[in-house]
Amino acid sequence: MIIAEEDTQFEKATLVGSIGSTGQGVGAATAREILRGAMPPAVRLAENVRELKPFLRETTPLLECAFRDGKKVFVEGTQGFGLSLHHGKYPHVTSRDTTVSGCLSEAGIPPRRVRKIVMVCRTFPIRVKSPSKHRSSGPLSQPLTWKDVARISGYDARDLERAEHTSTTNKLRRVGEFEWDLFRRAVSLNGPTDIALTFADYITMSNTKARRFEQLSEETIRFINELECVACAPVSLISTRFNFRSIVDRRSW
Repeated sequence: MIIAEEDTQFEKATLVGSIGSTGQGVGAATAREILRGAMPPAVRLAENVRELKPFLRETTPLLECAFRDGKKVFVEGTQGFGLSLHHGKYPHVTSRDTTVSGCLSEAGIPPRRVRKIVMVCRTFPIRVKSPSKHRSSGPLSQPLTWKDVARISGYDARDLERAEHTSTTNKLRRVGEFEWDLFRRAVSLNGPTDIALTFADYITMSNTKARRFEQLSEETIRFINELECVACAPVSLISTRFNFRSIVDRRSW
């Protein structure tokens, strides 16, 4: 693991201002890792940082013991498929491959160990706010405003704008209509066994009251049926509001 240090100045000066990067230094640290010390400053490994040593251990033996003992291992991918370094809309991408295969490779888990692939998708896709009027954080094929989403869902637009800020930089998110082409590509490259649909309440606020699938609005059920036809996989988890208890669970596993 390479430590992201003072080299964030490069990202702040270029990537933040051009594509809306978080500027945390991960991209620059990754570039230094690939160049194997040829790019200043000198590479600093996490294992050489005294404060981090208590939290580090070799993961391969740990994972093998878990597999041997029949334990479940959960791997959560970073960011969305559309930001994949290799498969997203370059240059509006992150510094990682965000596909399932990319996550498994970095975690050191062979594909044959995988039993379930749960692909999470939002009813209305988002991107971070563009850095300026003339610079974009990436494409949204059918952009909307949060006032549009409020009109569709029944929420107050001010409540949506307060909630929809990025976790790292606290910037207001951009939003758009569901992108079927992006969904098809994500399904093709990730091969999900299940879909988890979030923000069903953005289709209509009435979904916040649903505790079973049959209680969702007719429009929502039609949308879910279409997702399942495209993905050839069941929509097994449906989030009906921003609360971990508000999930319609249709899993058979």
